[in-house]
Amino acid sequence: MTTHEISSHPAPRDHDLPAVRYDVEIVIPVYNERFALEGSVRHLHGFLSRSFPFRWRIVIADNASTDGTLAIARRLTYELTDVEAVHLPAKGRGRALRAAWSQSAARVVCYMDVDLSTDLAALLPLVAPLLSGHSDIAIGTRLASGAHVERGLRRELISRSYNRILRLALRARFTDAQCGFKAVRADVARLLVPLVRDEEWFFDTELLVLAQRRGLRIHEVPVDWVEDTDSRVDLIPTALADLRGVTRLVFARRKAALTLISHRPPMLAP
Repeated sequence: MTTHEISSHPAPRDHDLPAVRYDVEIVIPVYNERFALEGSVRHLHGFLSRSFPFRWRIVIADNASTDGTLAIARRLTYELTDVEAVHLPAKGRGRALRAAWSQSAARVVCYMDVDLSTDLAALLPLVAPLLSGHSDIAIGTRLASGAHVERGLRRELISRSYNRILRLALRARFTDAQCGFKAVRADVARLLVPLVRDEEWFFDTELLVLAQRRGLRIHEVPVDWVEDTDSRVDLIPTALADLRGVTRLVFARRKAALTLISHRPPMLAP
């Protein structure tokens, strides 16, 4: 397998798309994850090889790592089948997903965090409704009935508060915007991803809000999830950035509503 460098581009036109070779492509965005990467990829590869019934590929999307992560990713592409690595010169999980998904040759694109905090048993229930055409997007949720979660009180409070803000400010009907375990039908991704402005952690939320506003079907899968205490996510700055993203979407919705009202024809007098 080869490693290549990619950058964020608009979704390709239909005649530019590669022929479908896989049912599911799993993207793992990484930034300075040299200690976790190899073990996680080998574990995921073994799980898929043993028990996953669809054609699959793993794509490691390196986000400008400086600690040797890319070298490990490149080595894994030679040692494991159906593993590819791509390199982006700039940081940002949303940027990595945008670039990798736009070049995918799969029917369904998904991603998971490199720490594999979500139990892999949830992967098949995540992608099956998309492959069957039952749903458009699928998300793992830690906040629905049936989920089992092990995490600290601080992170629990931040997560629940954030999702409550989404329900109040954006009328979100999905329960967990931030779980790093999501899948999208490739045709839906080509529609939505070019509309998403965020390039970092708010990418997930914005994608889901845009999907809901367009009436797309969002399937939720309760997951077993264990917190990674060595996470690279800086919670407070990330939470503030997410709140700025929420504010942007609120004002965008209001602007769209005002524009619609201003373009309505005047009512005729009775």
